[in-house]
Amino acid sequence: MDHRKKGNTRSPDPPPLPEVLREIEAVQSAVAGRATDYPTGWHIPPHAHSMHQLIYAVRGVMVVQAHVGRWVVPPTRAIWMQAGMTHEIRCVGEVHMRSLLVKPQVAATSLVGTQAVAVSPLLRELVRAAVDVRHPYEAASRDGRLMCLILDELRGLPVLPLHLQMPVDPRLVQISEALQEQLDDPSTVADWSRRLTIDAKTIQRAFVKETGLTFGQWRQQARLLRALELLAVGDKVIDVALALGYESPSAFTSMFRKHFGQTPSAFFAEG
Repeated sequence: MDHRKKGNTRSPDPPPLPEVLREIEAVQSAVAGRATDYPTGWHIPPHAHSMHQLIYAVRGVMVVQAHVGRWVVPPTRAIWMQAGMTHEIRCVGEVHMRSLLVKPQVAATSLVGTQAVAVSPLLRELVRAAVDVRHPYEAASRDGRLMCLILDELRGLPVLPLHLQMPVDPRLVQISEALQEQLDDPSTVADWSRRLTIDAKTIQRAFVKETGLTFGQWRQQARLLRALELLAVGDKVIDVALALGYESPSAFTSMFRKHFGQTPSAFFAEG
């Protein structure tokens, strides 16, 4: 369960995962902040812990993978990771993670399941402040009031469309893996029907049943999430658009805006 690192970096290695997990399990407070910086390409292998976690980075982009799906998480966004959920994280670029750990008994009931959420400027600063809180703290103290305010902010987090539900049907797994390896592949459901000798309607019904999306919607979501990764490391919009099979940068930008409510430049400028 050791971390794996790709590429060259002069930054010191983060602490080993077993040490991190021991520290998390030793937390006695209802809410705690944690700060760790990770070099480019760092991989945190599959793990789980007994506390809920708001996985957030003030810098860099994370790809978070769990059996329920995959999320691409830029700054101003975060993942609410349910306690007990096994997950792994890949860092796209250098990542400065500033996460929250929350005891299940005090977590907001509105946060059900693992999901991507928006991080307001207020919550961002509260998370940064939580990292400096010494434990244990008195509930009536300044630190205690800070943590109570954090819990209030968590109750109002809006859910965001940064999730890609992964299918489990072996036939759909074959399709989804091929699409993720070549996201500019223009193959239609009819094309896959011929390749796999499966009725096209069967493929569509299976995609909707397992992912909540049609084949076309699933591929579009996969493309947009990959776009976030590429844009995060500095790729130009025109290069990303062509790499993902869009006819033009304007077509890609239009789809990006429709899905995320912002242009690519505005989306990352917030961070």
